[in-house]
Amino acid sequence: MRLLATLMLVAMAALYAAARTLEPRHLAWGYVRAFAEAAMVGGLADWFAVTALFRHPLGLPIPHTAIIPRNKDRIGDTLASFLRDNFLVPRVVARRMRGLDVAGAAGRFLANPAGEGRLRRGASRMVAHLLESLDQERLGGMVRTAVASRLEKLDAAPLIGQMLGAAITEQRHVPLLDAAIQWTGQTLVANEPMIREMVHERSGSILRWTGLDETLSNRILTALYRLLGEMADDPRHPLRQRIEQALVSLADDLQNDPETRAKVMAFKADMLANPAVTGWLSRLWEQARAGLIRATRDPEAALAGRFGEALRQLGATLEQDARLKAGINQFARRATVGAVSAYGGGIVRLVSDTVRSWDARTVTSRLEAAVGRDLQYIRINGTLVGGLVGLALHLVDRLS
Repeated sequence: MRLLATLMLVAMAALYAAARTLEPRHLAWGYVRAFAEAAMVGGLADWFAVTALFRHPLGLPIPHTAIIPRNKDRIGDTLASFLRDNFLVPRVVARRMRGLDVAGAAGRFLANPAGEGRLRRGASRMVAHLLESLDQERLGGMVRTAVASRLEKLDAAPLIGQMLGAAITEQRHVPLLDAAIQWTGQTLVANEPMIREMVHERSGSILRWTGLDETLSNRILTALYRLLGEMADDPRHPLRQRIEQALVSLADDLQNDPETRAKVMAFKADMLANPAVTGWLSRLWEQARAGLIRATRDPEAALAGRFGEALRQLGATLEQDARLKAGINQFARRATVGAVSAYGGGIVRLVSDTVRSWDARTVTSRLEAAVGRDLQYIRINGTLVGGLVGLALHLVDRLS
């Protein structure tokens, strides 16, 4: 655009020279000369004005030129004050946030992900690159340490006791107890030869000689099978009730008995110190990291399963539930206003200090790159408008 404006000025100069030479031959060349002469004046004046904003015209230290480089610090302060007074005022932010439906926008994004493909793919690539660029060993160690630290601080005994108590109250322990009885029966069947051998070895020689050891083995196994069968068939069997009472007592001890809680804490500490658990945490993190990378690399596949369906349902809920939407919007408004109150001054200082840290050439190049095309249009328009004004003045002069 600068080249175009300069070529127009050169063209007006050439046209002026030609018109001045040809003016004696015809009156029309006088109008052309007046247009070209005034166009040169207008183009030169606007060239001087535009250039004076960013540098000294022709390198001459003319007063009140190179305005932006000389006043860059004041420009930075003014820009920072403008941001502070018009954007980073809590009441202004709160007023503008009232018209924003953050929850609705998030709901539409989640409910109709196909319409936001480019944004989702861009965010997915960014997350994938971030995960891949981080040091796997160091990040894994940090995650493992953080998880282990949280587990060490967790008092698991009361939590286990509450879960066990709730399960007993809601009879959710019954299937587990039935499964335990069934497993005991299967174990007994699988180890029947071993039991018979144990009875045979511990029997006296008379019992072995008379064969009563085999009878004793049969009676022991029959009694055990009968006991397990009765426990499986009768929910009120005395042994089952004693087991349930023991579970209730255990649930209470886990919540209230310091000795039991100390034993659980010691067991937990031993478990966390076990290298197998440490390796399991590391593998768990690697699997989670690999899964995240796969999901971010192929967001369409990730959103096609249950996870995607859950996100779409969440989006629909955000769009339809007025109370939830109002709560989220209120939270977003308060969070934004709080952030402005806490960090607005820092943002203002950042803008001011950043502009101050730039050298004059950087400020000039960046501002000229931002508005330079429009400024060159000023030169072009000045050339044309100046020419038209000169033509009009020449016409008035001829008519008078």
